[in-house]
Amino acid sequence: MTMRPEGALAPLAVGRVEMARRAAAPAVDPAVSEFRPGAHEMPRFFVWTLGCQMNLSDSEEMAGQLLAVGCERAPSLEMADLIVINTCAVREHAEAKVIGRQGQLAELKRTKPGVRVVLTGCGVRESERTGLARRFPAVDTFLRPDEEPELALRLGLVSAQAPVGLQTATTAATTVVSGRPVSAADHLAPNRATALAEGRVARSSTISAWLPIVYGCDKTCTYCIVPFSRGPERSRPFDDIVAEARSVAAAGFQEATLLGQNVNSYGHDLPAEARFGHISTRRSSGRRLDLRGRPDLAELLRSIDAITGADGRPAIPRLRFITSHPWDLSDRLIGAMSECPSVCEHLHLPIQSGDDVTLQRMGRQYTVDHYRDRLTRIRAAVPGIAVSTDVIVGFCGETEAQFAATLKVMEELRFDTVFAAAYSPRPGTPALRMADDVPAAVKRRRLNELLALQESIGLERNGEWLGRNVEVLVERITPRKRQAADEDNPADDASLRVPSLYGAAGEGSVALAGRTRHNKLVHLSGDAALVGSAVTVRIEFAGPFALRGRLLPERAIAPTS
Repeated sequence: MTMRPEGALAPLAVGRVEMARRAAAPAVDPAVSEFRPGAHEMPRFFVWTLGCQMNLSDSEEMAGQLLAVGCERAPSLEMADLIVINTCAVREHAEAKVIGRQGQLAELKRTKPGVRVVLTGCGVRESERTGLARRFPAVDTFLRPDEEPELALRLGLVSAQAPVGLQTATTAATTVVSGRPVSAADHLAPNRATALAEGRVARSSTISAWLPIVYGCDKTCTYCIVPFSRGPERSRPFDDIVAEARSVAAAGFQEATLLGQNVNSYGHDLPAEARFGHISTRRSSGRRLDLRGRPDLAELLRSIDAITGADGRPAIPRLRFITSHPWDLSDRLIGAMSECPSVCEHLHLPIQSGDDVTLQRMGRQYTVDHYRDRLTRIRAAVPGIAVSTDVIVGFCGETEAQFAATLKVMEELRFDTVFAAAYSPRPGTPALRMADDVPAAVKRRRLNELLALQESIGLERNGEWLGRNVEVLVERITPRKRQAADEDNPADDASLRVPSLYGAAGEGSVALAGRTRHNKLVHLSGDAALVGSAVTVRIEFAGPFALRGRLLPERAIAPTS
C-alpha cells in the first residue's frame, strides 16, 4: 500500500456493496415508474482521486452517493458527463496536475456542453473559495471535504426515490481556527453511519477496506493546510467503527486500514464512559490532553482484533492504521500492536526532519530524542517491524548543518521506506509568514542526496528478506513492461530505477503484485485467480523499493517473520 498515492486516471473498481446493490435492486412499481428519472437522463460519472488514503475513502462515499441515485460509472474521464476531482493540497505536485488539466477539461466541456466538473478535497478551503474559480476555470462546483456528503444533493440528482439519507444530508457548517473560517467535521461521523446503513459506500477494492475513524486535524504543523481544510479533529463513535469492522469481516475482506490525518489521537474528543475507565493515557509530547476514560486507538485495535471467525482466528487477518504522529504513539498503542495477531508489523511514523530547531519551526512539538525513544520502544515490542516515514528537505531556514543532521538520523534509524519531498509553500499555511530562503537548486540537490542515501538503506533492509518464505496478499495483476519503481518508488526523482522485478512466468501465469504483512511490495508470477488470496512466496530478489519471489506450493513451510 503506497502511503501517499498520486491519483492515476482510473475509475474506482466495482466493489461488493455496489454489486450487491445492483443484484438487489427492487422492481419498479408501474404506478410510479413514469415519475422515476430514466437511466438515460442520469449522468455517467468519473472520480479522479489524488492524495492520501482519506481522499480515497471519501471518493468511495461520493461514488456510492452517485450510484444510489441511479448514475453509472464512465470508463474514462473523456467519456463522463460528470467529473469529480478529489484533490490534495498538501503537496504542490497534486494541485499542479489538476491545474494542468484545466485546458483539457475546458475543451471537453466545449465539445460536450452538458459536462459538469466538481472539485473537492483539501484544495477547497472556505477562506480561499473566492479565488478558486480563477485557478480552476473549468470547474463548475467547489465542495469542501466536509461538504462531500451533499454532492448528489447539490447537483440536483436526488429524487424522491433516492435513499432517505441522501434526501436529508446534514448540512456542512464552518467553525473558526486562528481567526479563519474552516470546515467543521462534526456531521461526518453520523453521515458515514447513514451511508453504511444504506449501502452507499462503493468500496474500491474487494480485498482491502478503508475505515475512517477520525476526521480533521488539531496539530500545529506550520507547513500543512489540513487543519484549515478539514477542520478540528472529530472522532467517530467507538461502537460505529467496531460495527463497520464487523461488516467488513462478514464481507470477506482480508485487510482493513483505520484512517485519520493523525489516527493515533483517536478518541480524545469523545465523552468519557465507565467502560473505558481503565484507560488513563497521557501524552508524552506536545499539548496536554485529558484522555482518562475515553477510548483510544489501542482499544479499537484490540476490539477489532477480537472479532473472530469460526476457527477462532481474527476475522480480518490484516489490520493496519495510518497516519501516526509521535505525540500520540503511547505505550498502550505499542502494547496493542505487539499483542494483537491481526495488527500488521508495519508503522508509518513521519519524522519530517532530523534537527530539533527545524522541527520547532515546523510546529511538530517533539524532539529527535522523543522520536528515537518511541521508535526504540516499538522496535523492541514488535521485533522486525518495518517502519516508513516522511521527510521534508529545504524547509524555511534549513541550513546545511541541519540538513546534515537529518541525513545522520536516517543513517542511524534506518527506515524501510522514506517518502521525501522538497518544501514548497502552500497557500493558507502559517509557514507563509516565514522566509522561503532555501534556493530551489539547493532543495533539489538535498532531495537527491537524501534519496540516494535511502536507496542504499532500502536495498540493505530489503536484502534481509532474501531466501525467506513470506505471506503475500496478492492485490493485482501488473503489466510486465512497467517497472516497479514507476509506481512504488516514493521518490520524486524519475532517474531512480531498479531492474525489472517480474522475472519469467510459466505457461498460464501472469505477473502479480502483493504486499507482505510488513508492507513490502512483492512481485511474483502465478495464476490470475490468486488475486485476493494470501500465498507463500520465497524471496529471490531484493531491490531498494520492492522484492521478487517464487510462489511456493500450498503445503509449503509456514512463512517466517
